[in-house]
Amino acid sequence: MAAPDSAGAPAAGGDTREGFYYALAAYSLWGVLPFYMKAVAHIPAAEVVAHRIVWSVPLAGLLLVWLGRTGDIARALRTPATLAQGALTAAIITINWGIYVWAIGAGRTVETALGYYINPLFSVFLAAVILGERLSRVQIVAIGLAVAAVALLTVHAGGLPWVSLGLTVSWGFYALFKKTLPVGAAQGFFLEVLLLSLPATAYILWLEMAGAGHFRLTGALDTGLLLFAGAVTAIPLILYANGAKLLRLSTIGIMQYIAPTMIFFVAVFAFGEPFDSVRAAAFALIWTALVLYSWSLLRERRRGPSTPAA
Repeated sequence: MAAPDSAGAPAAGGDTREGFYYALAAYSLWGVLPFYMKAVAHIPAAEVVAHRIVWSVPLAGLLLVWLGRTGDIARALRTPATLAQGALTAAIITINWGIYVWAIGAGRTVETALGYYINPLFSVFLAAVILGERLSRVQIVAIGLAVAAVALLTVHAGGLPWVSLGLTVSWGFYALFKKTLPVGAAQGFFLEVLLLSLPATAYILWLEMAGAGHFRLTGALDTGLLLFAGAVTAIPLILYANGAKLLRLSTIGIMQYIAPTMIFFVAVFAFGEPFDSVRAAAFALIWTALVLYSWSLLRERRRGPSTPAA
């Protein structure tokens, strides 16, 4: 596997085959992640998230050693502003992980798929509101359709679809603030899990000493599953970092629908979660919005020069 930070830029005029394969592997792994989360559904979500953090540290650290980027982390740890920004993104991604892990275990996987479908539209909205970027008419219509879908689900359920909105909002702000973090993607991920590792380790030790933990005390299966939490967290992110450097932003924008589509099919056909007519109507609105959004991306791609994904 090529190193994420040394893979180079896309060839002039297009994407690279390697970038496509890396991104496809990342999104496919995220698409089947609900199977792992269902396997650990008997473990409290907070404990699973703590293990995701702790066991991601050595993997992310080994990656930085391989890339020769440990100096970036040393500088970041000596810079209070970078530490503060890293702590902020770390806190937001922890909320996102917590909602996701809990939702899968609670049988609400369809709602997680909806949240990740809405996410690119919410990111466009944030860019317009906070960064002052201009929206095209097509993008405004797409966002309006997403709002209509959320309103439909709210009226039907008698309350906001908080799982979907929680995932959408947390990931949207995570991506937004991540842009301001003055380190690369791999370094930023390591900084986040490193900052989170102290409270996560303390929480795991407290659980084990209280006899409420699932690591070692409840058998080899749970221990193995929790050890694997680092791999299922870090490996897709590493593959994605590789792919994003070798693909155009518009290509990544289209490919990001792979994961929620796989999650949707897993929820309905593997987990047997209910999918009534109201949810079908809401998803139809979202899918229509995404078609419009994708069309606007492709139109912009044809108009201007190719732009590598950041």
